[in-house]
Amino acid sequence: MTFLEGPRPRILAHRGLAVEVPENTLAAFAAAIAVGATHVESDVRVSADGVAVLAHDATLERVGGGQGRIDVSSASALAAAGLAGGHGVPTLAEALAALPEARFNLDLKVPGAVEPAVRAIREAGATDRVLVTSFDETTRARAVAALPGVATSASRAIMTRALVAVRLRRRGALRRALAGIDAVQVPERLGRVRIVDARSVAAFHDAGVEVHVWTVNDAGAMRRLVALGVDGIVTDRADVAVATLRDQRDG
Repeated sequence: MTFLEGPRPRILAHRGLAVEVPENTLAAFAAAIAVGATHVESDVRVSADGVAVLAHDATLERVGGGQGRIDVSSASALAAAGLAGGHGVPTLAEALAALPEARFNLDLKVPGAVEPAVRAIREAGATDRVLVTSFDETTRARAVAALPGVATSASRAIMTRALVAVRLRRRGALRRALAGIDAVQVPERLGRVRIVDARSVAAFHDAGVEVHVWTVNDAGAMRRLVALGVDGIVTDRADVAVATLRDQRDG
């Protein structure tokens, strides 16, 4: 099993399936897998005691009942944080162990998350079933260098160069920009600028990378993007995506 294996379009459950439970919890990840998603997307931060934990925000306020900052709390304190429904913030190691068949798309939110994330992935023997990335290129590159063979998607800096090359129709420049990259993960639009259309999808495919679009929760939009040829849908509603795209997956 590898991260980029199996039928497309890939359904990447954005922070799990958080309809009845808080996002980025073991329950949210398990709910996504239960409805048929094979991939979950999550965010990696580091606790005060140097453990990779799964949380998008730097603080716990938004996710329901929690208080304080991730980086000044221990992993055990975060596990007992008392989020909505009594859930806690899981460690990356716990998530990899709890869901051994799931593939994890991991966004490293801070540079300090690299070493503990790499350690957790190595100890779980999970290099083949994760994708590591970061908006920050230095952070992304450090993680990839420490995990030979791991899948990765473009950072903000790489994506900027790639989009310029697509716009200018510079095939060679696009291939150079995306060297070593397995996927681009982008919104359909950035403000008034359309990023994903038939031409850009074809250009990215020609450069040898997959196209994953975030964050898509509308069934009609999912069908339209798949018709354009995108390889993955990043969604808050894995349940809707599985039901909508079941007959459009390539087997």
